[in-house]
Amino acid sequence: MIKGKVWKYKDNINTDIIAPPASLELSTEEAARYTMAPVDPDFASGFKPGDIFVAEHNLGSGSSRENAPLMLRQLGVRTIVAMDYARIFFRNCINVGILTIECPETNKISRDDVLEIDYLGGMIYNRTTGEEYRCNRIPEHVMGIIRCGGLIEYLKQEKLPGRR
Repeated sequence: MIKGKVWKYKDNINTDIIAPPASLELSTEEAARYTMAPVDPDFASGFKPGDIFVAEHNLGSGSSRENAPLMLRQLGVRTIVAMDYARIFFRNCINVGILTIECPETNKISRDDVLEIDYLGGMIYNRTTGEEYRCNRIPEHVMGIIRCGGLIEYLKQEKLPGRR
């Protein structure tokens, strides 16, 4: 189970919003200060580890660059819930160790709500409103990648010869 406070966004949060192009020449640590700045200048300073990033439709559209999920991870984002994602962003998030959950009812979730997510059982409990929402169940192999902190660490720990 995951429990945290919601940072909520609407439709079409693209990679240029998450990772503004002007920040891309900076190190990931420096660039993270500008994460979500075009729509929420307080995000980078206010997001706390354990908080949950929630969006509606088409999260992560635009460029396929990995900077957007890397900047989110740098700030402590470990769980994202959205109605649907641009597929390359979805995979890039998993590859850097961010849990990506699909839920068709994120429009019912508000900023500062507290969610409890049963990612194995496929349920989200809104502890602020008392509502419950169905979400996708996360396959064990994907959770293995998330637990290791991303695909590279997963491969090092779980799949390379001589390991295990």
